[in-house]
Amino acid sequence: MPFFKITQIRSAIGLPKKTTGVLKALGLRKRMATVFHPVSPQVAGQIMAVKELVAVLEVDQALTKSEMRASRRPDPGYYIETPASEALDARI
Repeated sequence: MPFFKITQIRSAIGLPKKTTGVLKALGLRKRMATVFHPVSPQVAGQIMAVKELVAVLEVDQALTKSEMRASRRPDPGYYIETPASEALDARI
């Protein structure tokens, strides 16, 4: 089942209450917040009402909060192959 991945890119400060209400109905409260909704005409209509404020992708499955956090975590940049104590013992 496909999902819309909706991320709020721009703030709704100073916009009409109707626009902020649509964002709240979608579950978006802060900038850079991401929510997943199943693909439907109702959600597509809400997205069209705030299309200038959000970025939308169609994905195959919704991610949980922990999966989203893990996807944003950077690679450590290094790998430990052997503990340092073993490396020192090998030299002696």
